Amino acid sequence: MTARSSATLRRRRLGGELRRLREDAELTIQEVAKRLECSESKISRIETGHVSATPRDVRDMLGLYRVNEEQRDALIQLAREVRQRGWWTSYADVPDGVPAYASLEVAAGLIHTYMALVVPALLQTEEYAHAVIRAILPDLLPDEIERRVQLRMERQSLLERSDPPTFWAVLDEAMLRHPVGSIEVMRTQLDKLTEAAALPTVTLQVLPTATGEHAGMDGPFTIVGYSESAEPDFVLLDSVMGELYLETAEQLQRYSRVFDLLRTAALPPDDSVAFIRRLREEPSSSGVRQHDVVNKAFHGP
Repeated sequence: MTARSSATLRRRRLGGELRRLREDAELTIQEVAKRLECSESKISRIETGHVSATPRDVRDMLGLYRVNEEQRDALIQLAREVRQRGWWTSYADVPDGVPAYASLEVAAGLIHTYMALVVPALLQTEEYAHAVIRAILPDLLPDEIERRVQLRMERQSLLERSDPPTFWAVLDEAMLRHPVGSIEVMRTQLDKLTEAAALPTVTLQVLPTATGEHAGMDGPFTIVGYSESAEPDFVLLDSVMGELYLETAEQLQRYSRVFDLLRTAALPPDDSVAFIRRLREEPSSSGVRQHDVVNKAFHGP
């Protein structure tokens, strides 16, 4: 296991291996549950990674499957690692599944995202995050907003660790121009985007308004991929009502195709960073000035 592996990744990897060994032993879930005197749903949920198996669960199951001692010891150790707590568990009081997503995100090998309305959470400044969360969740108390902001800021260490995922974001121009918080908050946010783009594993592209219709008009999305084959890639569709996870091969192929089309339609990375820098220097945007900036990005001065 690499340092990138989260408890969620380990749990799914362990479950997949236990399922494979059970099938190799030509045993059904019903037969295993009966011999271990437990429910069939427990065995099923362990194998799908929905619940953690205790080291004793794993030892008992592997005894039935007649697994050799070396492999048994390795999987029992994996079961112990699954039960270790990640940093995100301290945010269990934050609802809507955000800590759960953080445990998936931290294990990623790649993150590709298209954002049309809001800067990606991994690239937000603290002030920008405060303003966004206050706007989309107006009924939260100040301390609840602060907890969400803290979680968001802690997630950002993902991009600066020793083995970061490859992060690629396509950002709609309209989102970059939309004032959030104040002019100064937006300028600081634009500065952070250009700083993030300098990281070796981060790529930013701007999708100009002048592009017209495009493949991402159905809405924002994030593709999360893994280097570990035991962890399935997925697409995240996020909204104020919660997260929707898509995992089928057809869904992944569709959104990967959409992301490729968006990358092709967007400004190249270097031009995108230059665009953001010019946008940051605008005192206030007028329609004429916006048009001039886009034309310069496409055609030069």
